[in-house]
Amino acid sequence: MTGATGVGSMPGDTQHAYAEAVRAVLGELGASGLPYLPEVPGRGAPAGMTGRALAVVSELGADLQPAGWRLTGNDGSGADHRRARSLLAQDLDGLEEQTQGYEGALKIQVTGPWTLATTVEKPRGDKVLSDRGARRELAQALAEGLREHVRDVRRRVPGVRRLVVQVDEPALSAVLAGSVPTASGFHRHRSVDLPEASATLAWVLEAVDGAGAEPWVHTCAAGTPLRLLRGAGARGLSVDLDLMSAADHDELAEALESGESVVLGVLPATDPADPPTDAAVTERVLRWLEMLGLDPATTGDSLLLSPACGLAGASTAWSRRALALVRAAAGHLSD
Repeated sequence: MTGATGVGSMPGDTQHAYAEAVRAVLGELGASGLPYLPEVPGRGAPAGMTGRALAVVSELGADLQPAGWRLTGNDGSGADHRRARSLLAQDLDGLEEQTQGYEGALKIQVTGPWTLATTVEKPRGDKVLSDRGARRELAQALAEGLREHVRDVRRRVPGVRRLVVQVDEPALSAVLAGSVPTASGFHRHRSVDLPEASATLAWVLEAVDGAGAEPWVHTCAAGTPLRLLRGAGARGLSVDLDLMSAADHDELAEALESGESVVLGVLPATDPADPPTDAAVTERVLRWLEMLGLDPATTGDSLLLSPACGLAGASTAWSRRALALVRAAAGHLSD
């Protein structure tokens, strides 16, 4: 049975907007899809991708500088880092309240180690990406923090039968290509070799798997090597269908045939001028499956549909409609 889900973020800039996002996700996806813990980054840096991940990271302090997030070494957490942790706890409280009696699947999201290394600075400046030891330390702290985070989510939502942790890596392709700018903006950080990229990501994915959850990786950037993600331990791939190369299509087909999960991003993340119908979305996915030589009846629950990326930049109306569209299209594919 083809399912439906979303990448993670939702529009809004208040705690009330977060509560509404939870209701929307559970209402549209809770019956037969894969609902998720929403992210509402419009509430500020502590609620953004980096702040959210630093709230999960174990035993590392951080603070927010004019240039962005910076690790603080042994100096403890700054006020914004404490706020990020408090906000995550509040969001989990809200999820717990709205999932009383819920039984089924659930997805949570976290920024991956390589994207985090491009958005966080070392205590004395420059990106964590610039220092091999620093990026190892940050990745391992993220892995340890995720173990506790998974345990916390399971405690709060005991009816979860299948827990997915989606690791977001939109910057991985830039890391591998050596195109991440330095702090000055005049130079680029050296590219990271494939074995290190895989091993570092594997620490995080293995921690998720060891905690009893399914490790998936999401990327909305062209050029991300999907084979590397699978080799590092990803049991699910979440991608933007419009950005896939011929090699990517082959890799996705192989993943489906191996029983791994594939989430196809088939709708725009912001309000389109001419929204597609659920029938049009269904037809697009059927053409894709036909191109790969796959029968939708054989993909089972390994194939899921979603918007192409997070919905934080969308209107509230489109965010709800997009989830409803992928749910309806997934239903047609399962008929």
